[in-house]
Amino acid sequence: MLRRVLFFAISIVTCSARSSAGTDTAPRTVEIIADGDNRFKLPGQSKQVLILKAGEPLLLKITARRGQEMARDGAVHSLVIRSLRTEGWDVRLKEGEQEVRLHAPIHPGTYLIECTVRCGAGHDNMKLKVQVEP
Repeated sequence: MLRRVLFFAISIVTCSARSSAGTDTAPRTVEIIADGDNRFKLPGQSKQVLILKAGEPLLLKITARRGQEMARDGAVHSLVIRSLRTEGWDVRLKEGEQEVRLHAPIHPGTYLIECTVRCGAGHDNMKLKVQVEP
C-alpha cells in the first residue's frame, strides 16, 4: 500500500514538472512592419521570411503605416494566416504600434501571412512567407 501511495505521489510531481516546464518560456519577440507601400517587412533581415519554431510563444511587435486606403473600422492593414484564424492569426491593424501574443503554428511547414484589408494598389501582393521548423 505504501508503495502505491509513493508511486502515485511521484507520478503527480513528475507530471506537474513536465507541464510547467514549457509555460515558463518567455515569448520570442518578432518585429513586423505593415508598411504604407503595402508590404510586410522584417526589420534587420535581408531575407523577408519569418522563421519560427513549431508551437513557440511569440510577441509580435507590429508597426502599421497607412497606405492609400483603409477600412471603415480604421484598420489600415491586417495580419492573417487563413488556415489559422481560429488560433488567433487574424489581427486587424490600426495605424501605429501594437503588440500581439500568439503561438507559432504547431505543424512544421510553410504558411502565408496576408493582408485582408484593402490598403491600396499593392494590396494583392501584401504577403509574408512563414517557415515553421520542428
